[in-house]
Amino acid sequence: MTVLLIDDDHEVLDASRQTLELEGFAVEATTRPEDALDRLGPSWPGVVVTDVRMPGLDGFALLERVRAADPEVPVVLVTGHGDIAMAMRAVRGGAYDFIEKPAEPSHLVEVVRRALEHRRLVLENRSLRAQLAGGGSLEARIIGRSAAIERLRTAVAGLADAEVDVLLFGETGTGKELIARSLHDAGRRRAGNFVALNCGALPDTIIESELFGHEPGAFTGAQGRRIGKLEHADSGTLFLDEIESMPMHLQVKLLRVLQERVIERVGGNRPIPLDLRVVAATKVDLLRQAGEGKFREDLYYRLNVVTVPLPPLRERREDVPLLLRHFLDAAAARARRPAPPVDAAALARLAAHGWPGNVRELRNVAERMALGFGDGLAGGPVTGAGGGGIEPLAEQMDRIEKQLVEDALARCGGRVGETADKLGITRKTLYLKMRHHGLHRGDFAEE
Repeated sequence: MTVLLIDDDHEVLDASRQTLELEGFAVEATTRPEDALDRLGPSWPGVVVTDVRMPGLDGFALLERVRAADPEVPVVLVTGHGDIAMAMRAVRGGAYDFIEKPAEPSHLVEVVRRALEHRRLVLENRSLRAQLAGGGSLEARIIGRSAAIERLRTAVAGLADAEVDVLLFGETGTGKELIARSLHDAGRRRAGNFVALNCGALPDTIIESELFGHEPGAFTGAQGRRIGKLEHADSGTLFLDEIESMPMHLQVKLLRVLQERVIERVGGNRPIPLDLRVVAATKVDLLRQAGEGKFREDLYYRLNVVTVPLPPLRERREDVPLLLRHFLDAAAARARRPAPPVDAAALARLAAHGWPGNVRELRNVAERMALGFGDGLAGGPVTGAGGGGIEPLAEQMDRIEKQLVEDALARCGGRVGETADKLGITRKTLYLKMRHHGLHRGDFAEE
């Protein structure tokens, strides 16, 4: 991020440059505003701080030229001849801020810092939107840049055309139906129906009819023929969510369907051949359920040809900004209002959250943010501070850093060298951070 400093007074220019450089900013200083315009554009990572009264191209004319190149480049106007009328003109012209000379160094630094943060967020949001819009079908649908999501997309791409049934395993809210639809849409069965059934949402009395259909008179109230979910999914895909909730007597019939690809409607005797793929999903360990007599072991092994694990959001926190931008844009479009900006503090709070509801919870957060409810986090501060208060920034950042280091060590099996490489820091720095946070390598070592 760069501060482009423009002033025709060499002494003022040097003084402002030194003030900003002492605060760690990268500064490009010039007395010729025309020279600065060539580098500006939608991807330029910086802000403009310019004098107003200059020979040739003055500050207001420069502001117009900058906004023509990119209206979201922050321009800070500085003048020794300011008045209310000039300040109003600056605001109406789209200036980020207006400072009177001689500029108080601390005030100049604070304005520039806020302007750079604004520009950084603008560029980050543009990058996220470009990734969402410009990726291929799977990249645009299965959103994320983490290693876990890359592996998931690779698995979906490899299984899309494979004629095998698939078992999806993941916590609530990890996107099991999304992955099932992606398997269907990316495969050769995309022209057929995608039929979803939540096995835990239907009472035992009607789930058999929902699955297999029925003939007229099969039971009281069955006045006509009904095509069931299995038959409706012929040539397509049947998605059975919460498969662990399926009654035991229906598990036997489902096993026969998976083995023979034939059904009989309730109250009927005619076998009906089917050509379909079954994708089942569960949030529990089905093998353990089978050992406890709560799920048929033979059905488990029939479903478990290929199991695809779905990572919880807490294990891919780096995907939170991209997912948040996607959900914010969608929610804002539905609400017919512009998507709100997300500042660094809000992203830090979101990154520190445990996400027990996973992606579904993040989507709800985005909905609340789009409607103007702050950072969208319900039930008090996400960091766990009691009483609804705000913790000091240093304490919040300290806890966030500890969480990120813990996650990285856990993913790398406690290997310090690999963890340091992944985090982009030296071994010594990582050891110091581990000591500071009371972390021990052995706590994360793989067994």
